[in-house]
Amino acid sequence: MKKSSTNVKRERVAEVRRDTKETQLAVRVNLDGKGVFAGSVGVPFFEHMLDLFTRHALVDLELKGKGDLQIDAHHTVEDVGIVLGQAVRQALGDRAGIERYGEAYVPMEESLARCVLDLCNRPYFRYNVSIPKAKVGEFDVELVEEFLRAFAFNAGITMHVELFYGSNLHHILEAVFKAVGRAFGKAIQCNSRIEGVLSTKGKL
Repeated sequence: MKKSSTNVKRERVAEVRRDTKETQLAVRVNLDGKGVFAGSVGVPFFEHMLDLFTRHALVDLELKGKGDLQIDAHHTVEDVGIVLGQAVRQALGDRAGIERYGEAYVPMEESLARCVLDLCNRPYFRYNVSIPKAKVGEFDVELVEEFLRAFAFNAGITMHVELFYGSNLHHILEAVFKAVGRAFGKAIQCNSRIEGVLSTKGKL
């Protein structure tokens, strides 16, 4: 008699809350989703960028909460990076079977950005994106660096982000978020040929 398969894949889903005097946030991430973003934190352009990241990473992200936007968006944007990173760390578990590395070049009209990352559990962040300290709508573009740093350090990612060229700030940031999303989406993919973690150490 042929035996039935009982191979069950672990669900890579996590939820994290963060409550401080500055922000009250909740996030749910599904690393095996379809690229769906839902929710709001009151920063429309940032939410647009998260939607791009989510879609191109093919993960599902639910985000809700609020921050002290009467001051500015800094605490809210940075804390979203913290909770998203913590949720990703939980969802990855021991990181067994994943590709671990991801890279992506993304053009957006006149702009070209690249992200190369390693889900090695040893956080490092380099952001070589030279743009003026300005706003897109009401959003301070320098907050992108704060978000990505918080995300990388809390998720345990070595991440290098670079802008080769570009002039339109919206296009530049869109290329950056898409590149990060696509690189992340590659790195979290499971590969049945990988036994344990993809490291000679045997642990990440």
